[in-house]
Amino acid sequence: MTDEPLVLGIETSCDETGVGIVRGHTLLADTVASSVEEHARFGGVVPEVASRAHLEAMVPTIERAAETAGVALSDIDAIAVTSGPGLAGALLVGVASAKALAIGLGKPIYGVNHLAAHVAVDQLEHGPLPEPCLAMLVSGGHSSLLEVTDVTVGVEPMGSTIDDAAGEAFDKVARLLGLPFPGGPHIDKQARSGNSVAIDFPRGLTSRRDLERHRFDFSFSGLKTAVARWVETQQREGVTIDVADVAASFQEAVCDVLTRKAIDAATSRGIEDILIGGGVAANSRLRAMAEERATAAGIRVRVPRPGLCTDNGAMVAALGAELVARGRTPSLLDLPADSSLPITTVVA
Repeated sequence: MTDEPLVLGIETSCDETGVGIVRGHTLLADTVASSVEEHARFGGVVPEVASRAHLEAMVPTIERAAETAGVALSDIDAIAVTSGPGLAGALLVGVASAKALAIGLGKPIYGVNHLAAHVAVDQLEHGPLPEPCLAMLVSGGHSSLLEVTDVTVGVEPMGSTIDDAAGEAFDKVARLLGLPFPGGPHIDKQARSGNSVAIDFPRGLTSRRDLERHRFDFSFSGLKTAVARWVETQQREGVTIDVADVAASFQEAVCDVLTRKAIDAATSRGIEDILIGGGVAANSRLRAMAEERATAAGIRVRVPRPGLCTDNGAMVAALGAELVARGRTPSLLDLPADSSLPITTVVA
């Protein structure tokens, strides 16, 4: 095996069938087949629909990735696959496919943690991760603060969501405002022409009493409810709702809490680098606010380009390549699909 391993990664934790191929820290292919349009009419992801879509897309997506990368599957040194967390049925499709490839090609398999993969993917754009770093992962299912000392073994949770994740709140508020699913990009677009201080929405878990118990945790359920009540009140009084102002004010509240807690967490541990990952990391206001506040605190910020923030196979391949390069032990072929895999388990 070369010093820079050639690794194929498979991601099926939710509604995207992602297959990536990397050599070391070099991205060769990042192929995604999304079933988001099939879920849009339901206003959210339907697990059974996602699983069926993964089954249909898996083989052609693998073939397309290999063609894009200009490699034969026999050239692959190892296979990495998201083992969890995620939707159980969707994960099973990816894990079963990876096992079939591993057996057929006679290659090692690594079942990896979805959240750790979101951290590792930044290496494809900005090089080796600083150790330690503070990772803030924000998506439809996760809002987490993690201290990362070694992405292949050392990921310590510092805080997480206690109810709705940030991305989930974006989707629910978008639905309230009549915007399409997924809500994040549409709220971001509307907010650019809105007034972010037009409405004073609450900042969850930021009061002195909350900080005593949940200093680094997140809660966006109350914010979502506050937006819903505000909209209902305006409609009852016959007032025309300015969607842009609501979107901007809501987005400001979310980004304020996320960045405030991330800076606090990094400062408390003496960490000088923050990495932001997950689908919500593509939000333009979050990126701008994080950069502004981190610079003021003497902290560096790393954020992958938007295409690498959302779920993709490249991130799984990136973590797999790092595991191979550092000589970590592969997974066994009875590797499970674990929908609640804890972040402290990087390799299942």
